Amino acid sequence: MSDLAERVLPLIRTRADLWTWSASSAHGMRMHQAVAVLQAASEVEDPATVLTVTQKAIASAMSVIMRADDSGGVIGDACQDLLDLHPAGAARARPPAHKLVEWMIRFEFDNDCDYFHLDPVAYAPALGKAGIAAYRARLAEIEASLGPRPSEARRWTSPQSRQWFSLELNAQRLAVYDRDVDAVIRTHARDRWVPAWLHDTARALEEIGETTLAIEWARQATDHSGAAHQAMQAGDYWCSLLAEHQPADLLDARLVVFRRWPSMTTATRLFRDAGSDWPQHRDEVMQTLADRPRDAVLFAMHTLDDLPLAWELAHSLALDDDGTWKDLAEEYEPFDRLAVLPVYARLVDSDLVTADAKNYRAAARRLARMRKLAYGSEHAREVDTLISELRVTHRHRPRLQTEFTRAGLP
Repeated sequence: MSDLAERVLPLIRTRADLWTWSASSAHGMRMHQAVAVLQAASEVEDPATVLTVTQKAIASAMSVIMRADDSGGVIGDACQDLLDLHPAGAARARPPAHKLVEWMIRFEFDNDCDYFHLDPVAYAPALGKAGIAAYRARLAEIEASLGPRPSEARRWTSPQSRQWFSLELNAQRLAVYDRDVDAVIRTHARDRWVPAWLHDTARALEEIGETTLAIEWARQATDHSGAAHQAMQAGDYWCSLLAEHQPADLLDARLVVFRRWPSMTTATRLFRDAGSDWPQHRDEVMQTLADRPRDAVLFAMHTLDDLPLAWELAHSLALDDDGTWKDLAEEYEPFDRLAVLPVYARLVDSDLVTADAKNYRAAARRLARMRKLAYGSEHAREVDTLISELRVTHRHRPRLQTEFTRAGLP
């Protein structure tokens, strides 16, 4: 075993039980250390050795993640980092193209772990034209061995679903490698059933420099009537393309996105990109957000930086979100310390709906805060009366009584 392997592989391999989140995450951090060692070695050590150790590390990492609780994603990120190192290492080491092709095919089709996939575009510098042709030939052999291609609806129930999925991903990436617009659209958009496929098409077209087409496909994805969250993501991408390539059209796009999915987020992006034109759109935005009190209040508070407006909207729109009321009241305290007392009183009532020690502590802290704010005012007695009433109302909750006393409440 090389010195590099001795420094890297023990950080990847383990016999420990990784079926707990803490153990898995701890080992994942060790794997990231291994990635860092490989990255540093790639600059100074023999490329062939680095490639060999990287391949061994990848094989071990695939085995590790298959028996780990990686809900935190730490091991998965390390695995992806290793896979990202491999094509660059192959380009430096220049192994025989046929050996690299066979390694890629084994990884894609014979690997027990199917969480990850290789990008032939990234491997093009190492493979060269002849290597890419050989890779295509191996893919064609595999496809021919599978029989008739299943329909989109039946693909996931096919006994060879994994193979068909890998073949489709490779077809998409090879279309990008060829810079073939028709092939990119055919492989990515498929039957245009969901917005995500049109979004994927736009991203691939941008990758090959077809910016105008990418913008058009991103707009189509935004307009799609399918899954709303996918169309929203496409809308963000559409606007990012316009910001970079057609800034004169960006504001109109922001309006389209806001009108379709009004929220604090889309309003904020519209505000940011409207610049000096914002006053022309302010009334429409605020009227639209009025149907969404939480978004309206957050927009006024965080985007417009207008606390008095946020405070007025919270009351006039009957805001019923405790978390937003809490944040707003805390921000508004310096403006009017007594005005926030009714808000804090309502929040205390909410805290005490559920019998829970954590809620009792929160209520006690809030009441203590109210006493401090009301000190020296005509509301001081009202706050103490409220505390007394709560002690009586919840006299059968000894933990609440204890928390109130610990907080110094009367």
